Amino acid sequence: MRNPDLTTTVALTERSAETLLVVVPPPSGGRVAPAMVVAGLPLLRRIVLAGIRAGFSRVLVRSAHQGGAHPGIDRLLDGTSAVTLTGGSVPLTERAGPGLAALTRIVILPGNVVPQARWLRSLRERRLEAERLHGDPAMAAVIDTVDAAAVLEAAARYESAEELIAALRAKFGGAELEADAIGRFRMSSPADTTPAETWLLRSLIKQREGFMSRHFERKISLAITRRLAPTRVTPDAMTLVSLAIGLIGAPFFLSSEPHYQLFGALLFLTHSILDGCDGELARLKFMESPHGAILDFWGDNAVHVAVFACMAVGLSLATGAAWPLLAGALTVVATVGSAAFASRQTMRDTALSDDATWTARLAEAFSHRDFIYLVVVLSAFGKAYWFLMLASVGTPTFFLLLLWVSARRRA
Repeated sequence: MRNPDLTTTVALTERSAETLLVVVPPPSGGRVAPAMVVAGLPLLRRIVLAGIRAGFSRVLVRSAHQGGAHPGIDRLLDGTSAVTLTGGSVPLTERAGPGLAALTRIVILPGNVVPQARWLRSLRERRLEAERLHGDPAMAAVIDTVDAAAVLEAAARYESAEELIAALRAKFGGAELEADAIGRFRMSSPADTTPAETWLLRSLIKQREGFMSRHFERKISLAITRRLAPTRVTPDAMTLVSLAIGLIGAPFFLSSEPHYQLFGALLFLTHSILDGCDGELARLKFMESPHGAILDFWGDNAVHVAVFACMAVGLSLATGAAWPLLAGALTVVATVGSAAFASRQTMRDTALSDDATWTARLAEAFSHRDFIYLVVVLSAFGKAYWFLMLASVGTPTFFLLLLWVSARRRA
């Protein structure tokens, strides 16, 4: 890719004082309504929340209703910071706010395009030639301009995205915007709701997961999440359900009988599957919260501690020896220590950088939960305590790796 002429391009972080997302009516002829529910949220609300999550200074919504805002628009935007943009009900300078004389990054998005927040963030941040409208086939467009008022006036005046884009191209000239079919989904009718939801659910798969988690657990959890999305079930509620199932399964490892251990292992696996639903729901419906992440993180670790402790006690009862209690104590302490030490960054689904050390990658590999399938197999033969022996070595090793990686990053 050739480097752009830096004399005619502007980086957002260098000069753009404002970043506006303007949601405009879809192209004429479409049958997509703002209130159409997609994965538990009205389409317009989903677009607005994605824009807010992407970090735009302000989100403006152009109502398709003649003579002012549509009566239902305010309801769809309730609780968000978005405002309606109409052709005359409120002075444009008041509606948009002060400071528009500076260079402004404006992203125009038709109301039939379901966006990923990361895609909108890329539109907000990428380098572009100033005073030129850059558009893609979905009629999403981006412009850096000092005449933001003219763009907003046009957005308030024209009744569809195609009319607006044509008018802005005539005024500013046009350029191609690199299309990203992965980052957005264009709907043309209510029949596109199911494909759009499937696309959204697939985007919830984390960037790094274990093999079984990606190809087995995630398929089940996403199917459950699809059915939970239209309900009032919250991510925190799913976390508590998952936690309860995991804690109920732990005491079954006190027994040396295969059928008890297997039942406990299957409950442990069910906990792991449902543990994915809370994060999926939170990301799908923009309900992430710090307290939710903490509850999920420590709930998961509480189940692990309970399972390891019960395995140790069960083996001690079966053998009449004390050493399994020592192995269990070592595993529990290392588990709690690793959880307490883990940074917020390791709890997020962020990709490892290209220059990440092999120790960091190894630490990530240790954190995958595919080990649960080994617990299931061993439990079927009444040998769950074999896993405790492995964990009493692997968990402290993981803890030491975390310490080492952290020390190298600080160096």
